[in-house]
Amino acid sequence: MDSPVTPFDLQRMFLGDYPPLYYAEVAFRVVVIYGYTLALIRWVGGRGIAQLSMVELLLVIALGSAVGDAMFYDDVPLLVAMWVITLVVLVNKALDKLIVQSRRAEAIIDGHPLALVRDGALVNEGLAARDLGTNEVKAMLRCAGIANLGQVEHAYLETHGSISVFRPAKARPGLAIVPPPDVTPHEPLTDAGVAPDGMACCCDCGAVVRAADVIPGGACSNCGHDCWTAPVMPPSLDNLPES
Repeated sequence: MDSPVTPFDLQRMFLGDYPPLYYAEVAFRVVVIYGYTLALIRWVGGRGIAQLSMVELLLVIALGSAVGDAMFYDDVPLLVAMWVITLVVLVNKALDKLIVQSRRAEAIIDGHPLALVRDGALVNEGLAARDLGTNEVKAMLRCAGIANLGQVEHAYLETHGSISVFRPAKARPGLAIVPPPDVTPHEPLTDAGVAPDGMACCCDCGAVVRAADVIPGGACSNCGHDCWTAPVMPPSLDNLPES
């Protein structure tokens, strides 16, 4: 039976049971494993560093485990750890080559781009495919310099996680997402008779429809929500930053 642990034993907490010289060995292990891993990552190339696809994310996780263990566990031989790291990088390199050579493999491993916005309205199928909330997508659009969904003709979630935004030649009235609705809620539109140009805008997905068709009490055919607001004209495209 193991001896009971003494709480707040500073010797155990800070030094453990290792002899003082073992800390010099840890420093040596760190230098060897860090340098070896750095050399392999340089070999993997910029693609694995600049973007994190599913394959690169798995590479980071696997390397993190293999590298960390070898740096301070005394029962992990350095050559074994280096062999594990090498195998992880080789598998990643093989998958990279497979992705380049086969579109089917690329689709299976990296997935497909997903449509998030179409004609100024959120695409619920795309959001559901990646378990994205509408507020999350609107935040991504704000980071791309979008203040109103009427400024967006198409927006796609790329396979590496970034969003690409394509603006129409001419902006149209749509759902304002600046300021965020959590900061300044949308003003509800409850009377179709006062709707600008007779149009209403869904507070959730931004779909613009005839106000008389949904007010009062109608649900959005695109997302199912029943909150409506007046569509507003976005700021001039000339004053917007490039995404």
